[in-house]
Amino acid sequence: MIEMKGICKSYPRPDEGPLQVLKNIEINISDGEYVAIVGPSGSGKSTLMNILGLLDHTESGDYTLGGESVSGLSSAKLAKLRNQKIGFVFQQFHLLPRTSAIENVEIPLVYSDADNPGQRAIAALEQVGLGDRMKHFPEELSGGQQQRVAIARALVTDPELILADEPTGNLDKASGEDLMDLFQKLNDDGRTIVMITHDENLAKRAQRIVRIDDGRLSELSDVDPSESQMGDVV
Repeated sequence: MIEMKGICKSYPRPDEGPLQVLKNIEINISDGEYVAIVGPSGSGKSTLMNILGLLDHTESGDYTLGGESVSGLSSAKLAKLRNQKIGFVFQQFHLLPRTSAIENVEIPLVYSDADNPGQRAIAALEQVGLGDRMKHFPEELSGGQQQRVAIARALVTDPELILADEPTGNLDKASGEDLMDLFQKLNDDGRTIVMITHDENLAKRAQRIVRIDDGRLSELSDVDPSESQMGDVV
């Protein structure tokens, strides 16, 4: 599903040299894997997520998604590939406040050639357990329900890859556990999931844990991230 080789990314600074955020990132993620990427604030997690999600360009190196090299593709081609292959779940739910759950879920289909958008949105909401809430507005839903709407929106285009960036960050503990159970079910159904989180306890729910620190990746092979030894990412 994902192969990154030698990925580097830096940003210019006005009064000093460029800030190098990602340093020679190399990682392979197979179809159907569930991978957690953990790291402290400022470690490069968000930049890596943006590149994984085709929202930002690499400075050097090669990124292959689903067997296709995306390095050097035009913005239009990246947007089409992003819509077809990737579903996003963020810490902020990013729901339109004056739009019902089903209308929020239909939004990605506006940019695709999918038939029967209404039926597909209904199916996605039912998949996340919100078939009885599709006409509700965000303010009428709990935080956990709003995040489930966001997940349904990510699923409605039937993407091969789900990218989740701190998905439980705005949820209470119980809602967060429910959400992690849902991610597990999606992975059991064959979805590839990459979750970025600062919470290593949540990361234990994944099949693999990878740490990013100061722009470099290393794999945590032990079950307990706090006690594991770091090795090369493969």
